[in-house]
Amino acid sequence: MTEPSDASPADGHSASASSAAARPTPIRVAIVDDHPVLREGTAALLAAQPGLEMAGVAGTVEEATALVESIEVDVLLLDIRLGTDSGLRWLTPAAESSRPRPAVIVLTSYDYPQYAEAALRLGASGFVLKTAPIAELLDAIRRAAAGGLAFAVRPTAAASRVRLSERELDVVRLVVDGRSNDEIAGRLGIGAKTVESHLRRLFERLDIASRTELATRALREGWLDVPPGT
Repeated sequence: MTEPSDASPADGHSASASSAAARPTPIRVAIVDDHPVLREGTAALLAAQPGLEMAGVAGTVEEATALVESIEVDVLLLDIRLGTDSGLRWLTPAAESSRPRPAVIVLTSYDYPQYAEAALRLGASGFVLKTAPIAELLDAIRRAAAGGLAFAVRPTAAASRVRLSERELDVVRLVVDGRSNDEIAGRLGIGAKTVESHLRRLFERLDIASRTELATRALREGWLDVPPGT
């Protein structure tokens, strides 16, 4: 069997094993904010948390680009407003980066669903308010580092609702959290092949091409906010 890509419901044992082996290293976090006191204060707070390591700080989109090009960053905390500029501009780079792009969490004061929708559409992994408890921010960072999504503000919902069974909702919820098929199977007490079957049926029924698209649609359209079968 060939190693499946993100476009496949299967995620393979070797990929899960390599991810587990790599994760004991600290999550390297960078902060992009144009307010020095908030930027440095947040950096100091996160640096004191177990399992996290500060990779650096920046105050502009250009500084953020230079930082990510010069050092490994796993998760980037990005403010929407950077003076007169928009932090979301960093999510649409003009050129390919020589390094893997980090997961991005928008950290903002603006509690607007349309901003959350824009962040999700542009590829952000999370959207957290600056007024959130530190535990919520830490959870978002760890989810994003694991490949999951964490949106405290719900993006604008689509008009239609998708009907999912209770088990399908359980599987989708764990995909949103960035869990592998083996991890989902362990959490739900079912086989990895059963998880793969659930995902394959969802892909076919909903015309979805990848796990990332599944997680994005679930979050954008509010699938996890409604009871199963409604």
